[in-house]
Amino acid sequence: MSTSEATKQNPHGFDHINKPLFFVTGGFILLFCMSALIDLEGLSGLIDASFSWSAKWFGLYWQVLLLATFLIGMVIVFMPGSKAKLGNLEIPEFSHFQWGSMIMCTLLAGGGVFWAAGEPMAHFLSSPPLFGAEAKSVAAVAPALAQSFLHWGFLAWAILGALTTIMLMHYHYEKGLPLAPRTLLYPVFGDKAINGPIGLIADASCIIAVVAGTVGPIGFLGLQVSFGLEKLFGVPNGFTTQALVIVGLVAIYTVSAVTGLSRGIQFLSRMNIILAAGLLLFILIAGPTAFIFSGFFEGMAVYLGNFFEMAMYRGEAGLFGDPGWLGWWTVFFWGWFLGYGPLMAIFIARVSRGRSIRSIIIMLSIIAPIVTNFWFTIVGGSGIAFELSTPNSVAAAFEGYNLPAALLAITQNLPLGFLVSVLFLILTTIFVATTGDSMTYVISVAMSKEDRSSTWVRVFWGIAMGAMAIILISTGSGGIGKLQSFIVVTAVPVSLVLLPSLWDALRITHAKRKVTEEADLAKQGADA
Repeated sequence: MSTSEATKQNPHGFDHINKPLFFVTGGFILLFCMSALIDLEGLSGLIDASFSWSAKWFGLYWQVLLLATFLIGMVIVFMPGSKAKLGNLEIPEFSHFQWGSMIMCTLLAGGGVFWAAGEPMAHFLSSPPLFGAEAKSVAAVAPALAQSFLHWGFLAWAILGALTTIMLMHYHYEKGLPLAPRTLLYPVFGDKAINGPIGLIADASCIIAVVAGTVGPIGFLGLQVSFGLEKLFGVPNGFTTQALVIVGLVAIYTVSAVTGLSRGIQFLSRMNIILAAGLLLFILIAGPTAFIFSGFFEGMAVYLGNFFEMAMYRGEAGLFGDPGWLGWWTVFFWGWFLGYGPLMAIFIARVSRGRSIRSIIIMLSIIAPIVTNFWFTIVGGSGIAFELSTPNSVAAAFEGYNLPAALLAITQNLPLGFLVSVLFLILTTIFVATTGDSMTYVISVAMSKEDRSSTWVRVFWGIAMGAMAIILISTGSGGIGKLQSFIVVTAVPVSLVLLPSLWDALRITHAKRKVTEEADLAKQGADA
């Protein structure tokens, strides 16, 4: 039997994947873990130096890139061509609820659960330099929420696919190019991006960035659930418990990824959204309701009123100075989300077939950010309300940026605090599982030579990310922390991969104008 015949009979075999890409990315991750085990201190020094360099020289570029991506997306929404549907389907593959659930469980699950409790509290206890409000005062509430809204709102969501999804769906479903990061460079390098080393470097950089960005939440989940189990049930909070939590999580998201989009991934996302909505509704009713609503609208007013100033804030850093506060907050988050950008766009492209350009951008750049901001207000805003009424009721637990303790301190201040805390631990686990399954799936797609992802590659990466988290936790929580800093380093090449989307998404949408005009004429003729 020939190789081609064998591949047709076994499309999920080893010949089905991009072997150089598999070995480059897998080898790099293995090298990172070995370095952490052998010399964590040396690895930490190298990452810290690389982090500072990346934040200093690329921070301003990233701020411009995210702002430009959002603004160009808003322009595209009003272009006639944005009514065109992508993916060669007239009827969407998934319902609005299924589609929205899978998208909402991407960025939020990637860290929003951890930061929803912690970030508003951090900015409340130490007001961002742009505002300089008195710490722990009523005047610090709106700026604290507004700063959180910036980091998890319009700009963050837009970079995950507002423009790149348009490119990938156009080039893949209409031109037959790979559903991979390298395709985003096609407008600049042509076939060299698809078949040459440029494409390999682009794909490898994006996959390594996503692995780093996903292993972080997996590791933090082990720390958070282990912490919660000790506080709630007296289970020892040690490495064994943390590792067992991660093993259970890996089993959940790997099975989900193997069963595919229409079954496991969709099921987990739907269950996640229902549980999250139920918990948030409970907090709205049983928690500080008036404070939550006033905090949301006041925070949004500050956010929108200072939108451009916040987005481009440089403070003492100037153009290329020491980023300081900016490096550990805005630039850090921008690096994290940039790293997710290309592969998240692959996922969104895969679940958005039959959707119009306009609907994709509105979902990503408007609806999802507003929902996320409300989520942060309900969780983090409740924490601020409890702290204002009873000083140190949350701040004491949060000391040292202890994110798991902050979340539990908030939930235990609510009626039925024990039950709500347990449900939040379950919700957090499912949230991270939805990130694990979706990223495992798209890594496999990016490595595939066809529009099918290899089952064994999904299993490999699912297990590999869990093993990486366990290895890094075994070195202490500092190992996971260094991986989070490493995300910013990987964002440097990834941000260059995203650059062509600024003009090519506009070009594609403009070219769709003729198609939409012809469709409108045909519809008018049919109606007549």
